[in-house]
Amino acid sequence: MALCTPGGCHFINPKIRVSPTTLHLPAQLPIFNNPISKNLKLTNSVTATSRASMTDDNGSPATSASQNTVGRIGEVKRVTKETNVFVKINLDGKGVTDSSTSVPFLDHMLDQLASHGLFDVHVRATGDIHIDDHHTNEDVALALGTALLQALGDRKGINRFGDFSAPLDEALIHVSLDLSGRPHLSCDLQIPTERVGTYDTQLVEHFFQSLVNTSGMTLHIRQIAGKNSHHIIEATFKAFARALRQATEYDYRRAGTVPSSKGVLSRA
Repeated sequence: MALCTPGGCHFINPKIRVSPTTLHLPAQLPIFNNPISKNLKLTNSVTATSRASMTDDNGSPATSASQNTVGRIGEVKRVTKETNVFVKINLDGKGVTDSSTSVPFLDHMLDQLASHGLFDVHVRATGDIHIDDHHTNEDVALALGTALLQALGDRKGINRFGDFSAPLDEALIHVSLDLSGRPHLSCDLQIPTERVGTYDTQLVEHFFQSLVNTSGMTLHIRQIAGKNSHHIIEATFKAFARALRQATEYDYRRAGTVPSSKGVLSRA
């Protein structure tokens, strides 16, 4: 199509609108001047941007696990006349476990904690198991609770609360917890046998009581169903792991603030 103006006739693309003023058309779109444009791949800008660089509606930087490049780690060594315990936990791990307590069933439960909580858990413990497993079980839990306390730091940006029910065959256990800074345990387990292997089943509640005391955690454990002692205890550790994972993960909407109306979470 030709456009006729006082300056003469000009051939134009019929898809382009023109005005009576002088027409200026670029010879090329600028993007195609770039030699790499032929191999250009479009990406989602949100996906390509790390959460660490995002901001909330108020312009505050959002806190995320990606900001913790080395993870939230707690490391504790506890030495008494009865035990020698070393515990290291990474809350931002991948579920890697390396536990040796000389109490096989306790090692199995620590594996559940790591695997289902996606925590990296490293435990080394020796103790007076020639007497019984009580002191080793207790001191591992005390050290684990202290390591958790260290890893949580000021608890800014976390969900704080966790709630999970875990089934294991006929057993069903519900765990609800609050990383409140206030230690409290309410445990309602009906374990039918006195032992699983060589492990005294009374030590399950004592493990969680010791962990609660040093971590500053409010913890409720309820048995909804169950007849097999092994299943009941393992479901308890699995439910606890998932609830703790939920509580320690970041709430991106909170943007790094302490999840408390008081503005602080502590053991005091």
